[in-house]
Amino acid sequence: MNELLWISFALVDLCMVLVVFRLFGRVGLFGLLVFNLLLCNIQVLKTVELFGLTTTLGNVLYASVFLATDLLSEFYGKKEAKKGVLLGFVALVMMVGYMQMALYFQPAADDFAQPHLSALFGFLPRIALASMIAYLVSQLHDVWAFHAIRERTGGKFLWLRNNASTMVSQLLDSAIFCVIAFWGLFPVNVFLEILLSTYVIKVVVAGLDTPFIYMAKRIFSKRHAELSV
Repeated sequence: MNELLWISFALVDLCMVLVVFRLFGRVGLFGLLVFNLLLCNIQVLKTVELFGLTTTLGNVLYASVFLATDLLSEFYGKKEAKKGVLLGFVALVMMVGYMQMALYFQPAADDFAQPHLSALFGFLPRIALASMIAYLVSQLHDVWAFHAIRERTGGKFLWLRNNASTMVSQLLDSAIFCVIAFWGLFPVNVFLEILLSTYVIKVVVAGLDTPFIYMAKRIFSKRHAELSV
């Protein structure tokens, strides 16, 4: 069931990127980037078994963050892509800060949420630190690599710059995140399995998003043509 759910989840998430892009354009990509980044930093706390490997659940949503960044790079330029990256970073910092403040409030006698919030967000600072460092390094690399490949290929081979920039950036992200977030929490063999599976899962999703970026290009071209009329 996990494998079927994972494939369905990945496809639904990638389809939603197209839906949001079609309805809201660049603003939608900014919103989607922030939403998925915050949510995947909560889902990453849950480990699951996929194809015989232990991995974190946040991989699917995080992969679509890279897709949103690549769409911003492709259609709106490097400056807008970097703006989206920094917007996600600021939102993540705010979420961590606000949730830590919320945990310091004394709960009412009949409150039931405090233990659950503490279980999730009490561990969040380490996860968030790992995510913020990995996110900034990998996303800024992704924007740089995407445009470097685009310049060297004369704007051709969209599939190449989409996949190559994302897969290398995902490797940076996985290595930085797992070392900061999970080192010392799991036995070494489990840690290495999480690191490997995390990257493999992200690469698979990155491969799945290739037809979606071409569909997004058609949406952008159609939208541009409508505005030109």
